[in-house]
Amino acid sequence: MTPVAQIETLIARVARGDRGAFATLHDATGAQLFGVTMHILGNEAEAGEALQEVFVTVWHEAGQHRVNGLSPMAWLITLTRNQAVDRLRARRAGAADIDGAVDLADLTPGPGAQVATRPDAARMAACLATLDPDRADAVRCAYLEGESYAELASRFGLPLNTVRIWLRQGLLTLKDCLTS
Repeated sequence: MTPVAQIETLIARVARGDRGAFATLHDATGAQLFGVTMHILGNEAEAGEALQEVFVTVWHEAGQHRVNGLSPMAWLITLTRNQAVDRLRARRAGAADIDGAVDLADLTPGPGAQVATRPDAARMAACLATLDPDRADAVRCAYLEGESYAELASRFGLPLNTVRIWLRQGLLTLKDCLTS
């Protein structure tokens, strides 16, 4: 059975309430999904909390996943990205003056940094480099930093629909690059 078929099967079993399948799905996909949350949030504790929320969502919404010929990881990564971006936006909305806070960051590479150094990350960077620099920056800001279309339109001095077109074309170009 292919890895795609295995994950599809696990999601279907989770939809039926199979806790063993849920644990297996978590083990099979957790590290990659943690890498997504860590890359977006940049904080290991918050990334872990976001990932926990993702798996709660998977448990409750596995029945809504439809086999459509695409990778089931696309569904899982979309849930993960959306959860992380929602947290990032909430963090920005509630940002307070932290000038007096002490920086206690752990400088050792965590699991997210280890995932980011995998060959997939280098491939993604190479594909992003094929885009026009402004468009690549827009894709990074939208999908890795959680900026809204309106924020991007303001940043680049463009109409909202132009930003949407940039992002859509950028994603299509990245998809082509990554699948070739």
